[in-house]
Amino acid sequence: MIEITPISAFTDNYIWLLRRPDAAYAVVVDPGDAAPVIRRLRQDGLSLEAILITHKHGDHVGGVSELKRTWPEALVYGPAGEPIPAIERALSEGDQVELAGIGAEFLVLDVPGHTEGHIAYLGEGSLFCGDTLFAAGCGRVFSGTHEQLHHSLQRIAALPPDTQIYCAHEYTLDNLGFAAWVEPKNQALAQRRRDAEALRVNERPTVPSRLDLELLTNPFLRSSEPVVIDAAERYTGNRLQSPEAVFTAIRTWKDREYD
Repeated sequence: MIEITPISAFTDNYIWLLRRPDAAYAVVVDPGDAAPVIRRLRQDGLSLEAILITHKHGDHVGGVSELKRTWPEALVYGPAGEPIPAIERALSEGDQVELAGIGAEFLVLDVPGHTEGHIAYLGEGSLFCGDTLFAAGCGRVFSGTHEQLHHSLQRIAALPPDTQIYCAHEYTLDNLGFAAWVEPKNQALAQRRRDAEALRVNERPTVPSRLDLELLTNPFLRSSEPVVIDAAERYTGNRLQSPEAVFTAIRTWKDREYD
């Protein structure tokens, strides 16, 4: 199994570092800042094999150029559907990424919505999903659509329940606060908030999270649940005819009144 560890960047980003204990190579996911990656790789005596990008936003790609200058042999993988000049291997649904240096392989999933061409990397029992799905939340809709994001989240929800979800931000406590607006009586949600608070008091990450926990506590994966439908309809003042409409309502609610 590969080891996956977070490298903190900016105020709340995680750059994911993938390696094997006996290998000299590493891979990073969404390096928005090069400096902490360079420090970590040099500290551990590692060379950079590849850079995996999920989408175009600067806090996910801002460090790529400097990393390439430091390790020019590292290949840059990223979404075919987004304008990211640094990409050397453009990827879309169904592509395979083989990383010989760390002995791992990932399947590419198209998960647009946060942005128009967002992708995720699935393998090793893990999903690197950028800003599509967060712990207890999901990304805002920027250059994609609510319809796309809802569909992408439903695809993720259908993965094996023990899938480890590696998102790119430490937003969990904030997301849990909004989730409690939607489901104030959800006991699994209340316990998750207590667990997350304990982790953050000790400055420990709250991610990754397991998909089965997301299915119990993340309102954006629960748009078919009666309690979530009821909350969305109370917010809009209208009957909502589909899970997609419920999702759009709660995403809009969070945008306008919570964030």
